Amino acid sequence: MPDHIEVRVTAGSPDEADRLADAVVGRRFAACAQIVGPITSVYWWDGKVTRSQEWLVLFKTTAARFGDLAGCVREVHSYDVPEIIAVPVAIGTADYLGWIDRETDH
Repeated sequence: MPDHIEVRVTAGSPDEADRLADAVVGRRFAACAQIVGPITSVYWWDGKVTRSQEWLVLFKTTAARFGDLAGCVREVHSYDVPEIIAVPVAIGTADYLGWIDRETDH
């Protein structure tokens, strides 16, 4: 796993996306959060294909902070099984990645 990751979390409303972003960034588990939406998600749930409107929260953080971030999301999120997945950051500018390090190292 690389040192830096983007963690993707979907939320059922803009208010929930805001609460997730505030909780995670406020606790310094991520340096920033970007909220994108609405998006349409199509997925299996309770044995049937479901379609819903969601908001995507993109957290910029370090691999070392993933466990803390995931725990915070589970604490705040309304879903039984929230999407919490990490995508590696293959490359980035030294100043931006350094900023992520500084803001999450508390």
